[in-house]
Amino acid sequence: MAPPLIRPGLLPEHREAAIALYWTAFGPKLGRLLGPAARARAYLDRVLAPEQLISALSPEGHLLGIAGFRLATGAFALGRPADTVAVYGRLGALWRIAAFHLLPQEVDPLGFRIDGIAVVEATRCQGIGAALIGALCDEARSRGFPEIRLDVADANPRARALYERQGFVACGRDRMGVLAPLFGFVGSTRMVRPLA
Repeated sequence: MAPPLIRPGLLPEHREAAIALYWTAFGPKLGRLLGPAARARAYLDRVLAPEQLISALSPEGHLLGIAGFRLATGAFALGRPADTVAVYGRLGALWRIAAFHLLPQEVDPLGFRIDGIAVVEATRCQGIGAALIGALCDEARSRGFPEIRLDVADANPRARALYERQGFVACGRDRMGVLAPLFGFVGSTRMVRPLA
């Protein structure tokens, strides 16, 4: 397979494919919170911020993978309370917003965080994830960040192994506590990679 074309942002014609890819990758973790699937996709369509996304494309222009990042100014798939109410109604939004606020949050308002990487299943293990991580590191460097951070669920050892191969090291742990049944995993590991 030819190396993927890595580009900032998301082409408008790839928006639907990016939403489907994100939901395929993160639906098992977020399904109870953002589901059912139709509403989750409606929510993602409403909040997806292409400017905080990097895309991997095939030579023919097909979407192969996406990598989102989070800054103090926002994230690629994080809406406002009004977005949640618009998709889930007031009652449905109330408990979802409360659950998000109960998630462990590392205090790092000025940091650059990976906010999710997803690769089309048929093209995994072909270097696309590594290429997206490299592009995220370049993006963080270009913005003057000295390091890049992420959280990886303990239930995802394959992702953690990829991050370790790309130079990330564990720097802390978070427990999900009472939220574990809602998210389907009991804890996560914070990882960091210096960019100097």
